[in-house]
Formats: sequence, structure tokens, C-alpha cells
Amino acid sequence: MTPAHNADGASSPPRSGTVVLGGMTPPRHTLGEVATDGAIRPDGRPAPALRAELRRIANARNALTIVMLYAQVIGIVWAASRLGWWMWPLAIVLMGRTHAQFASLMHEAAHRLLFSNRRLNDIVGRWLLGYPAFVPTDAYRRVHMAHHRREFGPEEPDIALYQGYPIGSASLRRKLWRDLRGSTGLRLLGAQLRGLVAGDTRTRRTTRHIIIVQLALAAAAWAAGVPLAYPVLWVLPFLTLWRVINRLRSIAEHGGLDADHDRRMTTHCVSHQPLWFRLVMGPYNLGYHLAHHVDAGVPWRNLPRYHRALAASGYISTAHSYASYWQLWRALAEGRVQRHT
Repeated sequence: MTPAHNADGASSPPRSGTVVLGGMTPPRHTLGEVATDGAIRPDGRPAPALRAELRRIANARNALTIVMLYAQVIGIVWAASRLGWWMWPLAIVLMGRTHAQFASLMHEAAHRLLFSNRRLNDIVGRWLLGYPAFVPTDAYRRVHMAHHRREFGPEEPDIALYQGYPIGSASLRRKLWRDLRGSTGLRLLGAQLRGLVAGDTRTRRTTRHIIIVQLALAAAAWAAGVPLAYPVLWVLPFLTLWRVINRLRSIAEHGGLDADHDRRMTTHCVSHQPLWFRLVMGPYNLGYHLAHHVDAGVPWRNLPRYHRALAASGYISTAHSYASYWQLWRALAEGRVQRHT
């Protein structure tokens, strides 16, 4: 979709009654000029020397991160099984966060930034990160690359999630309630399981692999003497809390924006990444989303450095970024013009 531009350069929502985009694009005049210091190019991409540093993959550290993630899962299940009934609600909440962690690292593997060895990257991305979290990693990679080639373009996979903002607060609450009660998750899971009878051989095979991994997780919980751990601590958070987390994070990335050659017009930027957000909703630096879209080849560990370089160059400024996630979510839910601090 090609955006029309009004007088101040902001993208105007299209006249279509089915897809409404561009309601929250910043005025183009608020986008700063990049300083000509050589480190950052005018379009935000790093110059070759900086780019080579930013694109280094920390193989050993990433392997340890995955080990620690699985240790965390085991620790949560152990605590729920040993500390009493009161620990189960807390464990469910923690597992919602855990699904965000699995999804974030799977996303890294989809970009082939988890390990420099491509075969290892893909095996881990599928079998240890994607399939346990009900994600067909290779299919995700295909549609996600379309998202990166042109946000809000004709192949954008998440247009339904990003369109129509800003919306009323009551509408957003209804969406989040559908997520929290499991309606969204059950609908999506049902559609995914229909892959077992899909006409495409690759889809059928991947769906079978996901089910095999899920059965292995259930068997592991049974063998550990905690059979309820799989349905209550893994599937339930996936269907409920993870859906809430995913929606809030996703609309904070692209909600209400539109197709444009400038990534600052297609991706929101929140200037401060607070600890609570990094722990719960945007683990592994997922919140540095504008930097990720400007150069999708920068591994997650280097995104904070890249974000700082973009800010220092003038590519990111307070004139078109939000001071906090609460400010952005309020703007998404109340239809307010973007306010900057």
C-alpha cells in the first residue's frame, strides 16, 4: 500500500473501509537529520566499520542463554510442585513471561542471528525454541521476512494486528480480555492444528513435529511427577497471558503506522526501555525495535549500542519517539495526537 501524504508529511489513513492505517504516523518534519560523522548513514544504517562490529554473533553466550532459559522452566515447575498451591498462580504468570522469552529467541533464530553456524541456528530455532512454543519457525521466517522487506506492504502478515489505531480504550480492553480469557489463543491454535490436514506437505510435516515436541514436554512433566505442569503451566499461559503480552508489545511496535521508505514512519520508538518491560514483554532487547528494523542483521545483544548510536547521530530524537510505554499505550487507546517529552 502506498501512503498518501498530507501537508505536514504524515501518512494519511486510506479511504478503504476494510484496512485503516497511518493514524499515528509522526509528522515528517519531526524526523531529525543525521549528523555527518560517518558512523550512521542518512537512512540510519551503520557505516561499514560500525556495521561489522554490530553484526558479530556471540555464539557461546547465546548457547548459555538458551541453557538458562530451560533451567528457568525447570525451576518454575520445581517451585510449583514443591512450594504448595499458592505458587501455581505465580508460576502461571512466570510462564507467560517464559513464552515471551522463547518467542524472542526464536525470532532471533529466524533472522539467523542466534548462531553463526546456519545449520545449528536452524536446528535450535526449530526444535528447542519454535516447536516447544507452538511456532513453525521456518514458516514464521518466511512471513517475517516479508514484514521486514516492507512493513505494511502487500505481504504484511500482521496487518490485522496493527490496523485501526488509535482506537478507543473500551475497544482495546475488549481485545485484551479476549486474549486473557483464551479466545484468541484457542482460535489461533485451532487454525494451526488444521495444518495436520493441509494440502501442503511441508505444513503437515511441521505441524506433526510441533505435536511431537508437545507430547515430549507432556511426557517429561509426567515422568517428573508433575503431570499438571504441562497443561497448567505451559499450555494455559500460552493461550492466555502470552497473548496479552504479544498484543501489547506488537501494537507498541507498529500499531497505527503505515508503509513508508523511512523506518521512523513505520516503527514506533520508545526512548527508555525500563527493567519491567525488558523482563516481561520485551526480553532479550526486543524493545529496541526501531533499531532492529533499520538493520535487521544486528543481533539482539548489540541492539542497545546501535540504538545509542542512532540517537547520538540524530536519527532518533525525542520529537518522534515516546518517553514511555504507558504514554504510547495511552495514545494507542485514546486516539490522542502523539505528545513528546
